[in-house]
Amino acid sequence: MAISLAKGQKVDLTKTNPGLSKILIGLGWDIKRYDGGEAFDLDASAFMLGADGKVPGDDEFIFYNQPKHKSGGVEYLGDNRTGEGEGDDEQIKVDLSKIPENVQKIDFTVTIHEADKRKQNFGQVENAFIRVVNEASNETLIRYDLGEDFSIETAVVVGELYRHGGEWKFSAIGSGFQGGLAALGKNFGVNL
Repeated sequence: MAISLAKGQKVDLTKTNPGLSKILIGLGWDIKRYDGGEAFDLDASAFMLGADGKVPGDDEFIFYNQPKHKSGGVEYLGDNRTGEGEGDDEQIKVDLSKIPENVQKIDFTVTIHEADKRKQNFGQVENAFIRVVNEASNETLIRYDLGEDFSIETAVVVGELYRHGGEWKFSAIGSGFQGGLAALGKNFGVNL
């Protein structure tokens, strides 16, 4: 049974699931209020961070134009441009055994493509969630439902995997940004 988290909560991932290495990060959402005539295209991405909270290099930013890390530890599985349907809208595979030692955290984010041009924001999004799935058993281990605390934000750091005492933990973040992907890139030290 999945552990359901609230914003700010943290939970052990590998300590409570010995031998876990391959996980799937599923992100999903629905659109609630929008009649602007443009498609709503949300994009998931992963920032592989050092202890300082910055990417060691631009290669540690995984997204639709750079879908796989050179280590094979993080892989973006494709862009869903409509978000329609049930379940995950986008997914990122993580093999914890392949994450380089200099990567201490992996932040999972969702941004709205061309949000300013299309006059879109996370106030128009509902039922957003992140879940962590054991790839071997297809069992959802952790789920965090974001709620609807957003209004003008165009990017959200949804959750974070991080190393602690030789184990991996997960933290429910739910932190919004204005400025979309560019704002996230600046925050994490990526040259976009």
